[in-house]
Amino acid sequence: SRNYCVTAQFAFQENEIKLLTAEIERLKNFGCLGVSPSLEGLRDENAKLKYRLNFLKKSLQEERSKSVKSMININSCLQEIFGAAIQAAYPDLENPPLVVTPSQQPKFGDYQCNSAMGISQILLKTREQKIIPREIAEKIVKNIPANVCIEKVEIAGPGFINVHLRKDFVSKQLSSLLINGVQPPAIGKRKKVVVDFSSPNIAKEMHVGHLRSTIIGESMCRLFEFVGYDVLRLNHLGDWGTQFGMLIAHLQDKFPDYLTVSPPIGDLQAFYKESKRRFDTEEEFKKRAYQCVVLLQSKNPDFIKAWNLICDVSRREFQKIYNCLDITITERGESFYHEMMKDIVKEFEDKGFVQVDDGRKIVFVPGFPVPLTIMKSDGGYTYDTSDLAALKHRLCEEKGDILIYVVDSGQSVHLQTVFAAGQMIGWYDPKVTRVAHAAFGVVLGEDKKKFKTRSGDTVRLIDLLEEGLKRAMDKLKDKERDKVVLTPEELKAAQTSVAFGCIKYADLSHNRLNDYVFSFDKMLDDRGNTAAYLLYAFTRIRAIARLANIDEQMLQKAAREEVLVLDHEKEWKLGKCILRFPEILQKILEDLLLHTLCDYLYELATTFTEFYDSCYCVEKDRQTGQIVKVNMWRLLLCEATATIMAKGFDILGIKPVQRM
Repeated sequence: SRNYCVTAQFAFQENEIKLLTAEIERLKNFGCLGVSPSLEGLRDENAKLKYRLNFLKKSLQEERSKSVKSMININSCLQEIFGAAIQAAYPDLENPPLVVTPSQQPKFGDYQCNSAMGISQILLKTREQKIIPREIAEKIVKNIPANVCIEKVEIAGPGFINVHLRKDFVSKQLSSLLINGVQPPAIGKRKKVVVDFSSPNIAKEMHVGHLRSTIIGESMCRLFEFVGYDVLRLNHLGDWGTQFGMLIAHLQDKFPDYLTVSPPIGDLQAFYKESKRRFDTEEEFKKRAYQCVVLLQSKNPDFIKAWNLICDVSRREFQKIYNCLDITITERGESFYHEMMKDIVKEFEDKGFVQVDDGRKIVFVPGFPVPLTIMKSDGGYTYDTSDLAALKHRLCEEKGDILIYVVDSGQSVHLQTVFAAGQMIGWYDPKVTRVAHAAFGVVLGEDKKKFKTRSGDTVRLIDLLEEGLKRAMDKLKDKERDKVVLTPEELKAAQTSVAFGCIKYADLSHNRLNDYVFSFDKMLDDRGNTAAYLLYAFTRIRAIARLANIDEQMLQKAAREEVLVLDHEKEWKLGKCILRFPEILQKILEDLLLHTLCDYLYELATTFTEFYDSCYCVEKDRQTGQIVKVNMWRLLLCEATATIMAKGFDILGIKPVQRM
């Protein structure tokens, strides 16, 4: 036999085989076996098998060293298994395609390996060997290594390999989840991640345009933190520049005693508009505004105090938004990088990248038609300079392994130019450090145009959140939750959960690359893929055990003692769906598309509904309503579902409630 397993057909020492088998058995909960290195040169069949045995032992040792609590990514396990099988079947084939996906229909098993078709094409193109995919699939199957997760495989159609998982493997993974809680998948060494998000401008109110960056950035940070990365959340505030000259000049005129008495600036937006109008219409004021900029940049104490006063008013307003949305972020505005900009210009000059154009100092980056302006003709710096300074600081001082900029799509060319400039000057190697622009589209009104108020103004974010709270309460009262179902405290918690949860989910459930239509009616609908539906489903699931008088301690005891039976097709479907959570997270870590998690949570909730409609968790007497039987393994499936949903909500920044 050429099967990649430990078999009795080969006369190796009996105790070695027993040891290997025992090790495999002991590590059934630890995951699957790794991918073999090349077998080139090991032509002798006995030598091959001996090599494989040694490799399996090494793999088992590596698995033992991993945390037992990490959730297993089943898709990754299967990729390792089929990667090893393909390498054993075709040891001379470089980078063969490895395609493993969940099956869409139960009749095709639980997963599918569809690599045979791709390998067939490669062999035809590179070696002029015409081998039908089904033959390739057969060869792959013969070389599948010993593993703990596959029950059987079947070859279907032209060469699809249908994979059926072992029920005891799935059952044990679910038990591990219930005992250890939701743990992150093993993803390698800990990394430093810097996420730039939200980034409003001082003296301007946060508007609906800031909503997406703030919500998406927060959720990304939560995901990176969950998997164990060291995350720095940065708010790149627009807190420096020529606009502060006109603001300080206007402050001096309106509140001349600002140095001793804190100015009562109630509406900073109106204050900004007044100063801008004067700047555009009063020549004398404009000259004074420019003088104020010079004095501010020279760090004159009185002007620094005026600047801080204006910034503090904005900070307080921003913090109201962040408190509502449960956002944690560290302020590091453009002013933080001001002292570094001179060195940035010098570094580009020293390396010969600077050209002078009409007094400006510019840098052309290969592949980008528009140059970066790193110094204006009057000696001032630009957004290009501050963004380069920020990039260097995050790479060289913060030692970021991953840098994510959550900024709208309109800034794409600018950011890509800045990133390419950083690469050109040698600050980072993209093969080692990931620098990515997580772009997003705009928020549209229901008329499919840019979201505005009826008067045509930009929608203030605080007004949007307050409207959300009002509509959420109206929705709860329409369903008479305020009368007998909820206490006043529970009603308030449900209102906040629904209002802010729905606003966040409506954004995150859309592909961030696309524009999306903002509609309170749609996001508050408790049918379909909305936060309202998922939050309600979650409270229902949590209530099942409570209404059966089963508390958390009883569930924990059952998780350690009960075997999760997965005999019913809906039990099996739900169990597999629950265990796909690590696959989903791994995909998002790669493409930063959070709507995948929303789609998964909706699929999990609907899969649970199918299970609950078909499988009795708690059986009652039809006449008396008394509980006659509790199917504990099914309650454990309910608990596992709720546990995954709760962690999904947490990553999305949504706070569920126990009663709704």
